[in-house]
Amino acid sequence: MTDRTNVAWRVSEGLTPYPEALAAMAARVAAIRAGEAGEQVWLVEHPPLYTAGTSANRADLQDPERFPTFDAGRGGQWTYHGPGQRTGYVMLDLTRPHGTVKPRDVRSYVHGLEEWLIRALDRFNVRGERREGRIGIWVDGPRGEAKIAALGVRVTRWVSWHGIALNIDPNLAHFGGIVPCGISEYGVTSLHEMGIPATMEEGDAALMGAWDEVFG
Repeated sequence: MTDRTNVAWRVSEGLTPYPEALAAMAARVAAIRAGEAGEQVWLVEHPPLYTAGTSANRADLQDPERFPTFDAGRGGQWTYHGPGQRTGYVMLDLTRPHGTVKPRDVRSYVHGLEEWLIRALDRFNVRGERREGRIGIWVDGPRGEAKIAALGVRVTRWVSWHGIALNIDPNLAHFGGIVPCGISEYGVTSLHEMGIPATMEEGDAALMGAWDEVFG
C-alpha cells in the first residue's frame, strides 16, 4: 500500500469477489465519514460478472445465465467486470477540494474521474475522449468508435465510492451478455485490441502517475 497526496493506494492480487469488494468499500466509506480512516484508491480485478447500476434496464441484461449478476448500488446501468480489466474504487471525502475537483460538487468529481482516465490513457499514446450524452471514455478503435473505460459512482454523505474500470486486456466477448451502459450503437475495446500490449502493472503505473495531475 502506498500513499500519494494523503490518499492511500491499495492493489489487490488475484480476483476479488464482488460481494467482498462491496462490503469492504462500505466499511471504508463509513470509517472515512466517521474520521476513523483515510481516503483510499483500491485497484482490483474481479472474476467475470455483470453489475447493475440504479438506472439499469433489466432488458439490457441479454444473457442472464452467463455470469453472476449483482446490484451495485452505484449510478449508471449495466457493466461487465472481469480479468484483464482494472477496476479502481475511489473513496474520497468530497467535502474538501481535491486538486481540480471542487468540494461538494458531484459533477466536478465525475469530470475529474474522466480526466484521470484520459491522462492515464495518454501515457500509452491513446487519445481518450468524452462524448456528450454518453458515460465513459471513448476512443477510435480498430472496429470504430468504442468505449475503453467506464465510470459509475456513488456518494454517501459526501464520501465517494465505486469508481472506474479500464479495459487493459479483458475478454471483449464477455461484454456481449449486456448492453454496456445502455448504449447499443457502439462497441467496447481495450488497450490490447488497440495494439498496446500493456500489463496490469503498467496500467496501474499510468493511473497512479496521472492521479496527482487531477486530484493532487
